[in-house]
Amino acid sequence: MACKVMTLGGGAREHAIAEALVRSGAKHYSIMSNNNPGIARLSKCVKHIKENNVTEVADAACQFGVELAVIGPEAPLGYGVVDELENRGILCASPNRAASMLEISKSFARDLMAKHEIPGRVAYRTFDSLDGLDDFLKKMNGEVAVKPVGLTGGKGVKISGEHLKDDDEIRSYCKEILEKSIGGSGFVIEEKLVGEEFTLQAFSDGENVYPLPAVQDHKRAYEGDTGPNTGGMGSYSQADHLLPFLTNEEYLRSVDIVKSTVEAMRKEGCPYKGVIYGQFMLTRSGPKVVEFNARFGDPEAMNVLPLLDGNYVEICTGIARGKVPANEVKFKDLATVCKYVVPKGYGVKSIANEPLHVDEEAISKTGAKIYYAAVDKRDDGLYTTTSRSLGVVGMANTIEEAERRAEMALEYVKGTIFMRHDIGKRASIERKVAHMERVRRG
Repeated sequence: MACKVMTLGGGAREHAIAEALVRSGAKHYSIMSNNNPGIARLSKCVKHIKENNVTEVADAACQFGVELAVIGPEAPLGYGVVDELENRGILCASPNRAASMLEISKSFARDLMAKHEIPGRVAYRTFDSLDGLDDFLKKMNGEVAVKPVGLTGGKGVKISGEHLKDDDEIRSYCKEILEKSIGGSGFVIEEKLVGEEFTLQAFSDGENVYPLPAVQDHKRAYEGDTGPNTGGMGSYSQADHLLPFLTNEEYLRSVDIVKSTVEAMRKEGCPYKGVIYGQFMLTRSGPKVVEFNARFGDPEAMNVLPLLDGNYVEICTGIARGKVPANEVKFKDLATVCKYVVPKGYGVKSIANEPLHVDEEAISKTGAKIYYAAVDKRDDGLYTTTSRSLGVVGMANTIEEAERRAEMALEYVKGTIFMRHDIGKRASIERKVAHMERVRRG
């Protein structure tokens, strides 16, 4: 009998999760606050509930009669949704609140790495006031990253020399974090890392870690990696599961860092069960941790889940029960390129509530896949919201061909929209490879 599985969340990441579950034989149920048509079509039943309302989510899961739950976004983890679901006898392939502190609190993650002397850690200091800030900036020569301690949807980090031009602007932003309680209270100042960022995601059952293909996301809104930070405009992966600028040795060093982090959580009496997402900067001295997330990346989930060649339901059940079947963790040797369609103005001020026209049949013929994100399906069609609208994913033997398929598919999406066309293009990738070569030379 097929397993009854519930997903929580209504974005493209959750659409990719739901598709992988259904592909593996799950009877799928969903809870989301919006009306995502892709997820809805894959679901036996949908309930529209705010994802952070833990009690209502758990009540609905019990009404569905599900055996297993997969949580997409990070915020419900912080509200303890996994703890509540497990208290009601529902298995979860996502971390509980204590384990998700790895993402919820930037200082928790940094303190854990320092205590257990995990490689890839950076110089940092946590502040709950401006006291001592000037001395630390002087020590770091003003070359820092400023991060609110808590969750900010991937948009709260500011870097000296990029977003903050001098110490005065750094102080001003730190003061703003404290006064507006951005990401909770407090901030972390870290050493500025120079290199190329990449994402390594992995399945963890609390003891064992099973790495996924490496992915590179593009946070900046505009082509050439310019403009404001966003939740992510698109991403790509390579057929050999590395990246054009990432060696196998560097990939394995990153895997070891993730394994060491999961082992540290176990030693702390807080086993980490779920997807663990390591955001790394490949520097001259190797991979260093930018941050950890307690769930799949968005868009990175759309790069790896379509390539999964094992049974995702069995993997999720194994995560929840503490023993992932290693033989199911296998991926196709294909490259992927994901490009996000977003409302015009996204990253500054989105133009929302505009009609969105998607020719799914034509997109399917290009060989690309489509994952709906924060769209709103109404009786008269699809409409944009203030957030990202949909992800288009090309898959092929090479990044170049995968990018071409993604571009073909984008021709069949119309509306008051914007997308970055440079993601996955040869010139963009060559620029990143050249940059990494310069970094290695010093």
